[in-house]
Amino acid sequence: MTALLSALPFEDTVGAWVPHGRFSLPPTGSGPLDGLSFAAKDLFDVAGQRTGAGNPTWLESHAPAAAHSALVAQLLAAGACLHGKTLTDELAYSIQGENAHYGTPCNTRAPDRVPGGSSSGSAAAVAAGLVDFALGTDTGGSTRVPSSYCGLWGLRTTHGRLSAAGVVPLSPQFDTMTWLAARADIFERVGRALLSADAPAWRGAVLLTDACRQAEPAFGPLVDAVGSALESHFALPVEPAATSDTDLDIWRQTYITVSAHDAWQTHQDWITRARPAFGAAIAARWQAAAGINASTATHAGTVQAGLRAQLRDLLGADRVGILPSASSAAISRSADPATVDAIRANTFRITSIAGLAGLPQVNIPFIGADGLPAGVSLLGPAGTDMALIQLAAAVGRHLDALGTSSS
Repeated sequence: MTALLSALPFEDTVGAWVPHGRFSLPPTGSGPLDGLSFAAKDLFDVAGQRTGAGNPTWLESHAPAAAHSALVAQLLAAGACLHGKTLTDELAYSIQGENAHYGTPCNTRAPDRVPGGSSSGSAAAVAAGLVDFALGTDTGGSTRVPSSYCGLWGLRTTHGRLSAAGVVPLSPQFDTMTWLAARADIFERVGRALLSADAPAWRGAVLLTDACRQAEPAFGPLVDAVGSALESHFALPVEPAATSDTDLDIWRQTYITVSAHDAWQTHQDWITRARPAFGAAIAARWQAAAGINASTATHAGTVQAGLRAQLRDLLGADRVGILPSASSAAISRSADPATVDAIRANTFRITSIAGLAGLPQVNIPFIGADGLPAGVSLLGPAGTDMALIQLAAAVGRHLDALGTSSS
């Protein structure tokens, strides 16, 4: 496999690729992705190459991969060409898109703002048009947030729907395998290559009012546009309702507690032995994760089970939720830490909904009245990933015809 490696056929103009990931591999087969190119977040193994997970110590302390990750192999076999590995926040533990070791990729849709993370390089590469699509992961929002920030199609899959084999984990209880694309048709093509068909007869939609309140006013007209399209063009009645009877900050705190404890259990041994240098924000998160005891995590897990059941009951088997994909447009590169933390908290009140419930969520890209990318999502019942992608793409095409969507 190594003999087939070649250099990237283009210049990385946006700082999206890691230094050890600037290579290309041809397809191993022919199929629905013929003619398309993709990049892989540097959590995905590529045979013969080291996986860096956003941290130089991880890169140095792990041997080259013996085999491709399951999804890389599947995409190559479906006819796509792999153009290397893209930057990720360290061990995927951030939604900001900054890396203390490798820098911050350029968000070409808003160059003075961050691309969002942790699938930052994947989002930057796709937004710049250097690849057709890119693999990412989403644990707490790591594809949904950069999709919203960069004006891309992106998603969180149903937890466990796609194989995580050969992918560096953050929190296995929440990690999902994902992809991003600039065009709805390519986004759908990748979905058809990776997912089996599912076709629920959609009965209606729920506008998640408490999630909408977490987002800046610019998201309001975009959420309304999606709701109106579902009602008028797709004949799906839209009901406003709260996500649950629990304040969304409880969702945020529950997600942080359960996921951080899980992440520490996953990486405690390596962090203790290797003593890696992390950026300040990432180091603080690992320190906090190390302080969560088992009883606290168990209690939070019980809370999670109750919240999960409420949301799944709300959607049932045939309704979609409507909600913002993030709480703001992409954050300024010069924003002070307090501003970043406040926006991050608001965003996690939104992104923790699908995470705690293990449900699929698809970002529909828009350009807001302020000229900045902003995403609105459809949230679906477990296992409806492909049907949700198709519905979201249809909504996007309808709104695009009206001059509303950025797809």
